[in-house]
Amino acid sequence: MRKVAIVTDTTACVPQEHVARYDIEVVPVQLIFEDRTYRDGIDINPTEFYTLLREAKKTPTTSSSSPNPYLDAYLNASRRAESILCFTEPSRFSAMFDSAKVAMEMARETLQDMVIEVLECTTAAAGQGLVALAAARAAALDKPLGEVKEVATNIMSRVNLFATLDTLNYLAKSGRVPQAAALVNSLLNIKPIFTLNHSDAHTVALPRTMKSAMNRMLKLIEAEVSPKQPLHVAVMHADALEQANSLKNRIISQFECQEIFVTEFTPVMGAHTGPGLVGVAFYGEGTPA
Repeated sequence: MRKVAIVTDTTACVPQEHVARYDIEVVPVQLIFEDRTYRDGIDINPTEFYTLLREAKKTPTTSSSSPNPYLDAYLNASRRAESILCFTEPSRFSAMFDSAKVAMEMARETLQDMVIEVLECTTAAAGQGLVALAAARAAALDKPLGEVKEVATNIMSRVNLFATLDTLNYLAKSGRVPQAAALVNSLLNIKPIFTLNHSDAHTVALPRTMKSAMNRMLKLIEAEVSPKQPLHVAVMHADALEQANSLKNRIISQFECQEIFVTEFTPVMGAHTGPGLVGVAFYGEGTPA
């Protein structure tokens, strides 16, 4: 039995092969679409979702996760570890942090000797996924909870996330980024680049084409890391695999990648951004915290 098990949710966009390799417990976030509730990653996959989204007349919504899925995840994780470390996205964007904390209190009744900690990530999507993966690797080395938490906190402090959108309409409707509504009313045919670091979401550039957006994201990566510094990179996309693979190949050609993978932007995240998003989350190996 390991010392620590890792729990996160589907918004972290961790590829299934990584989930299986490191025994990560993933909580499915609920999505409400056409008056039907889906469990992200179980009842609907990204391909199905984005096909429906392009044709939908009514914008889908996400449901604040109840504590019960987190409680189930804690119970599952308790069978293979002595303690649990759970990661959620920033509380300002959802109630998942609160749900995970409530579930932690509920778990005390049945898991009396189990230590459970919940960390609110200062990033989200694949940025959160990179944090969870770093913690899972530390846990796989059988490090104790304190050391795994320290690894996660260190990585969290230096993960960067940038993403460009094909359309602002979905983000403006979601209200997640206040600037989006103003931009959609004032500018046409732009592919804005957003960042989400330390719980703050805002625009960093307003390119007019996807090609320009890709070039700008590469410059943004370059500005955040040292030359030849080994990088951990997650390239994410919302029904834009060709562009994601193109960005991945350009990153490989320009940077030293210790780890790089492409992951799908899960439906519960894509509901707010719409199809066509391409983004990157990354951190440099050995960067001071």
